[in-house]
Formats: sequence, C-alpha cells, structure tokens
Amino acid sequence: MGQRTIQPTEQAKTAGEGEINRQQEFFDPTRKVERTESAYQFSYDLRLEVGYVQNQQRSATNSWSNPFLHGAKLGATIDFNLPYSLSLQTGLAFCGTYGIIDQHWRSMSAETVQTEYIRHGINQYYLEVPVRAFYTLQLWRELNLFFYGGPKMQIGLAEIDFETLHLSDNALEWLSERGVAVTTHDRYSGFSYADENGVEKWQDRELRRFNIQLGVGGGLEWAQYRLIAGYDFGLNNLLYQMPTSNSRLWQWGWYVSFCYKL
Repeated sequence: MGQRTIQPTEQAKTAGEGEINRQQEFFDPTRKVERTESAYQFSYDLRLEVGYVQNQQRSATNSWSNPFLHGAKLGATIDFNLPYSLSLQTGLAFCGTYGIIDQHWRSMSAETVQTEYIRHGINQYYLEVPVRAFYTLQLWRELNLFFYGGPKMQIGLAEIDFETLHLSDNALEWLSERGVAVTTHDRYSGFSYADENGVEKWQDRELRRFNIQLGVGGGLEWAQYRLIAGYDFGLNNLLYQMPTSNSRLWQWGWYVSFCYKL
C-alpha cells in the first residue's frame, strides 16, 4: 500500500504558529501584559443635608460648667469624585443650638452660701464649612459603606446669652463693677458697664467667632440616600477675654444627618 502524505493548509500553519507564539509569550518574563482600565471621568454630586447637632463647650476652669447645646443643621454639600473610590467634599450649612450653663460665684454673704450663680440660656447660630476626604466601599448592589476625615470651620453669627440671676445684691454689685455681664447680650459683641467709681467703661467681646475642628465619621448610602454621623474635636481656644492665664474654652460636638443626592 502506498503512504499518503497530507500537506497542512496555510490557515492551519498560521494557527499552529500563533499557538506556539502565545505559549512562548506566556512563559516570557519580559512580556508586557495589556490591561484594560476604564478612564477616569470627572464628576460631582450635589446633596441636601438636614440633621441633629449636639455641641459641648468644654472649659478648663471650675466656675464654668461644660454644657451640651442641642440643635439642628440645614445645608448643602458637593462631592468631587476621584479614582479609587475616593472623593473630596465641601459645602455650607446653617446651624442653631440651645443649651443652659450655670456659672457659679463666691458668695458675698453667709446666708447665700452655694446659691450664688448666673444661669445662662445660650442661643447659638453659626455657619460651618467642611473639607473632608471620603472613602467608599461597595457592600451590595447600591448599598455602600463610607468613612471620612478632615477639618471643619465654624463661623459664629450670634451667640445670645439670656441671663437669669441668682445673686445677692452684694454679689450683683461686685460683679457689675468688674465688667462681668449680668444682662442679656451677644457673646460675640462687647457691652458697656459702670465701674465702682461710676465711670462708664466698655468690655470687649467674650468669644471668638472662628472655630476650627477636626472630625472623623462615616455612614451608609443607598442609591441617592445617605445617613452620616461624625464627631468633631475643637482645636482652638474660643475665649477672647481670658480672666486667668489658664482659661480655655473649646467647642466639640457630634451630629447625625440625612442627605439626599440631587
């Protein structure tokens, strides 16, 4: 019987050579793997925010309690989306809080020991501007978990001090003559008083308007809805007038907000 030789076609030759080349490239340590990456496209998200705020004015002196101021915030934020699930956020919010502070003074008479104090009802209004870095982690479908950190600036608009006096006549006279406020006033503004000689004088404001805080927080996001909470640590002394060298007043606080993406 004669032996039959079958010649490979040109297409089969090409296919065989391609397979050999692919195998050689796979084991070639110098090869460069082509990776398909989606190109980053700039985008941003606008959100409306409403929430609950609880501030605490923390003092370094014993005569001033550390009150909690409760209130609400309303504002808007803008998120600039970056690669690797990162984003930067800023915005503007209006906040209003209220709280009660008792300021104790040394009694001027034995009959009123431990009853000399001024009750301050604080109405606080301010603007806040956050500058935060966010990292978002997808959990399931449109459900995301996110974390943030960064500074926040608070700009005081007004802090009205409604005073209720629990003082003896001697204590009231002694405090009034030394420039201690004993009437309702704005703590960001000064006020006039008469000293022990009856001379009219001016007392400078009590507090600085500008407060810097550093905060951390996080929350959950589903579609265009976001629930966020965080805590902010006050960094600078808010006292403009310091009765003693160690007088300090910081404002810390936490909040929880509901956000809606437009």
